[in-house]
Amino acid sequence: MFVVMEDLLDKLKLLDYEEVMSKHNMKALSRHYFASSPYMPSNPGEQFYMFTIIASWLINEAGRPFEQPQEYDDPNATVSNILVELRAFGGQVDFPPSKLKAGSGEHVCYVLDRLAEEALKKKRFTWKKPCYPTEDLEEESVMEDDAELTLSKVEEEMTEEPDDYEEDDLIDLDALKARTNQNEVNGSSKPEDILESNTDVAEWNLEVERVLPQLKVTIRTDNKDWRIHVDQMHQHKEGIESSLKEAKGHLNKLQEEISKTLEKVGSREKYINNQLEHLIQEFRSAQSKLSEAKERYQQGSGGVTERTRVLSEISEELERVKQEMEEKGSSMTDGAPVVKIKQSLTKLKQEIVQMDIRMGVVEHTLLQAKLKEKSNMTRDMHATNIPEAAIGVY
Repeated sequence: MFVVMEDLLDKLKLLDYEEVMSKHNMKALSRHYFASSPYMPSNPGEQFYMFTIIASWLINEAGRPFEQPQEYDDPNATVSNILVELRAFGGQVDFPPSKLKAGSGEHVCYVLDRLAEEALKKKRFTWKKPCYPTEDLEEESVMEDDAELTLSKVEEEMTEEPDDYEEDDLIDLDALKARTNQNEVNGSSKPEDILESNTDVAEWNLEVERVLPQLKVTIRTDNKDWRIHVDQMHQHKEGIESSLKEAKGHLNKLQEEISKTLEKVGSREKYINNQLEHLIQEFRSAQSKLSEAKERYQQGSGGVTERTRVLSEISEELERVKQEMEEKGSSMTDGAPVVKIKQSLTKLKQEIVQMDIRMGVVEHTLLQAKLKEKSNMTRDMHATNIPEAAIGVY
């Protein structure tokens, strides 16, 4: 996760993500910003908002239109839209969307890294092979075996005096050794007589001062010479052995002190165990009683839970019955239906009276009609001459 986050930060830098950060007035990301760890400070709200902004920007950079989410948008909808775009790019989503709501973690780094790769592909960016610089091998200093001057002294003398002479004026040790060996082969180097010098001291000193610049010793170091490596190995071995002796002594003392301390701790532990044996027994018995009490409590709590469930069912049934009783009581005590019935009866009585009046009027009218007709018939029967008009009518 930390490696993926570091690669993601490099890719974001290649895509110039600082412009997006400056646009939203935000700081640049740290190296492990989206990596979750208990040892790192975290702010889930800020990290999730940063994740949505960078994801939307990467999707747009990859060539797909994506609306930038706002701070108060639904996080579930935002995450689902981002995962839809990731699947469109061919990314595998084998984790629940809730993993991204934390704003940090392995899945957040994976999603952003995958979107950053798509954005780089859109810009046709390719990674090139690294070019490593060539390092020059440092010259190893070689100590002289048979000479009194060391290499450091020779270099100091060379830096102090001006380099105004040619390389041919220096004395080559190899040529000098070869010439000496040739002289030894040709003849004995031991003189037969004691040689006495007739040279003046002042002239000798002048000659020494004249040839002194030419008496420089040149040491040609060869880094591939196995003798140099062997000498270095011997030096390192001696240093290791000397350091080992000192460290071994300290370690032996430390081991003795630790062993003594462990023995003291062991003896103290045995003494404490012997002194607290009865307390340990009491603690064990109390612990066993506690476990038994816990078992009884669990059994009792199971019965209480069952009875509580039954009580809740009975309470619900009782509430339902009470509600039905209240509804029936309210319907029984309600006088509105009786009033309506009385009003209906009164109205019905009024209608009956009106109907009786109408029936009486009709009967009276019918009776008058019958009486009139009867009187006309009686008159006609007693009449001697029946007029023609009346005959025509009948």
